[in-house]
Amino acid sequence: MTQPRITTRDRILNALQRILVDEGRSGVTLEKVAAEAGVSKGGLLYHFKSKADLYDGLARRFRGLEEERLAEARRTGVVEAFIRASQLESEESEAALWALFTALRGTEELSEQAKDDLMFIFDGWSEALHEAIDDPVTAEIVRLVGDGLFLSALSGLPLPRRRVIDGILERLLEESGGR
Repeated sequence: MTQPRITTRDRILNALQRILVDEGRSGVTLEKVAAEAGVSKGGLLYHFKSKADLYDGLARRFRGLEEERLAEARRTGVVEAFIRASQLESEESEAALWALFTALRGTEELSEQAKDDLMFIFDGWSEALHEAIDDPVTAEIVRLVGDGLFLSALSGLPLPRRRVIDGILERLLEESGGR
């Protein structure tokens, strides 16, 4: 099987993600992102018109990934997919998402669309859980457990042992009717 081709746009977003992780928002400049991506500043500006446009692109990419996860979860089981996804198994992804969430605070560089795209990570799952679970209280309990795991993983706090998480998941599946 062939690997999907990485586009220049993806290379630029990957560079932005690495800089956000390594240096935070203050380290992001158009010149630095272009150099990290191996493109000229003009090449970067062809794809992204500004720093705000870069953030929008990264937020849009995270939303797209989450939309794919949600679509799969609706086919295979929302509760289990949500709890498993909440543990963030990829350090690179978790670090980039943390950096982007941090960038949400106190900056005009994120458009309302970018903020909406990032909030979709929470809102999309909440909606899917409420669709899958008849009891709204149980749906909220599942959401809060998953959000707690997610935010713990994002901030680098230790997660419960695997067997404890499996037990939590088993209990939540029982309460939610196995959805």
